[in-house]
Amino acid sequence: MTDTPRPFWNPLVAGVVLGLVLLATFLVTGHGLGASGFFTRAAAAIGVWIAPAATAANDYLGGYARSGAPLAGWITWEAIGLVLGALIGSLSSGRFRVGVEHGPGVRSTRRLALAFVGGILVGIGSRFARGCTSGLGLSGGAVLAVAGFVFLIFFFAAGFVTMRLMRRDWT
Repeated sequence: MTDTPRPFWNPLVAGVVLGLVLLATFLVTGHGLGASGFFTRAAAAIGVWIAPAATAANDYLGGYARSGAPLAGWITWEAIGLVLGALIGSLSSGRFRVGVEHGPGVRSTRRLALAFVGGILVGIGSRFARGCTSGLGLSGGAVLAVAGFVFLIFFFAAGFVTMRLMRRDWT
């Protein structure tokens, strides 16, 4: 086995494959792609384990808690498949590495802290928007939902602004 990773896919080919995966997801599950809902279900499962009565009484998590099986659902299998697929893809392409990538202007701890805070903000935003990048952007756009296109416009605009603000940490 060589240490040289394989090149990334051609973006056009990757886009077509992603579109076919999205179509297959609609046909097989009746839902589009989406991951943020899994974290809500996981939070409900943890809540049921730690404080079942409080979780069941919670307006946001209660429905999942009262179902008796918060992790039962297609989105749990999608999340598991996402993790396994990423692992298999990185191993098969020779790109699997354990480490923290960062620029010369930032330490690993700062990079991890920024990633954690950014992840929390994106997670909260995805719940307010009622969908994440894949759920609202890809799946919503695929069914021509206006919210999907509005989300993508603002998502890319926010990404551009964030990139400009974070550039000093990576150069």
